[in-house]
Amino acid sequence: MIIRKALFAAALLATCAAPVAAQDAHTPVLAPATAQPERIVLNLTADTAHEMAITWRSAPGLAGLVQYARATPGPDFVKDPATQAAITDDATFAVEEDPAFSAAYHSAVLTGLEPDTVYAYRVGDGTRWSEWFQFRTAAVEARPFRFIYMGDMQNQVLSEASRTLRMAFRTAGDAAFTIHAGDLINHHDSDREWGEWFAAGGFLYAQTPQMPTPGNHEYVKDQNARAGSSINGQWRRQFTLPENGPSSVPEALETYWYTDYQGLRLISIDAPQLDRNEAERAATVAWLDDLLSNNPNRWTVIFLHFPLFSSDPDRDNPKVRAALKPLIDKYGVDLVLQGHDHGYARGAIGPDGPSADDAGATYVVSVAGPKMYEVADLAWARRTAERTQAYQIIDVAGTDLVYRAYDATGELLDSMQLQKP
Repeated sequence: MIIRKALFAAALLATCAAPVAAQDAHTPVLAPATAQPERIVLNLTADTAHEMAITWRSAPGLAGLVQYARATPGPDFVKDPATQAAITDDATFAVEEDPAFSAAYHSAVLTGLEPDTVYAYRVGDGTRWSEWFQFRTAAVEARPFRFIYMGDMQNQVLSEASRTLRMAFRTAGDAAFTIHAGDLINHHDSDREWGEWFAAGGFLYAQTPQMPTPGNHEYVKDQNARAGSSINGQWRRQFTLPENGPSSVPEALETYWYTDYQGLRLISIDAPQLDRNEAERAATVAWLDDLLSNNPNRWTVIFLHFPLFSSDPDRDNPKVRAALKPLIDKYGVDLVLQGHDHGYARGAIGPDGPSADDAGATYVVSVAGPKMYEVADLAWARRTAERTQAYQIIDVAGTDLVYRAYDATGELLDSMQLQKP
């Protein structure tokens, strides 16, 4: 008996010590939409004090409804909620895992809300409902708030990038919204990868608005498009973003957009379109010029995927820089938050070049996921880091803007403060 136990133990040790075949990093597994509401996400609209956009999906053939009410300390808000029908796109379209994928995508914009007020809501089809979530509308006037900035999640989104996102919410659980600087996923049309992105945030996306700008990995080659590529089929189905981009550029719908939040103007620049769409670049620059010249807010943040100033020695985006930097300098943009280069760098650059005293806009490149590139010895950067997953918290309070970057373990990586009388 003792010998047999010893033999069994030896066999077990040999099994544990044997090398395990690495799992394919990209194994397409289709996740069919369910009857229960899923992938629920909030988005800000152009009127952050009085509106909120809600998007989710379900199995095809189901209706979409939102019930909502002003939240109360106790459970009485559930007694008489308002009900609003969603717009439903009962779609069949190709995804990487299935050429005829079907799901019902629901979107609703709640309007007429009271400023600076907590609302509870749930979504469903009238029979099957989600849990009740809560959100707060913005105040009409400038008030202190904070938001989260994430670089590319892109690879191993659920297994490795999720920790960065979740640490960001652990650090700033009261964030008003989160911005994503493109490349949310790796394969633009992979429903599995989009499922990972939604699983990484889970209920956090349903209570804190997520505000993405597209990266090159959200685009598909398309010879019929003027830029030679077009946004993937899931983008507008999964998000309900402000439709206030350049009106003459149909490709810009819900990719270029802006919104004002308590004293800050936030502008999404569709970097792949700006880089590739030669025919419409002048129109998008004119749109941005108008936004910056007619800006009632103290603070201005632009975010986009392709950096104007790269952290990687072998990457550069001269078309994007030539289009945007003159306006950034002219109108005194405060922050330019970027992705794409899979490293960390932060520095101030004015009309005459890098600035030691933070004169000029502050440019940041950051990455949230595990894919890493080399970071060069950068003349423009005050702080750099290689092989570092990071998240950023920006606090806006009157004349002060405080920027802090943290690594994925929650350790402070970088910080700086701007003041604007």
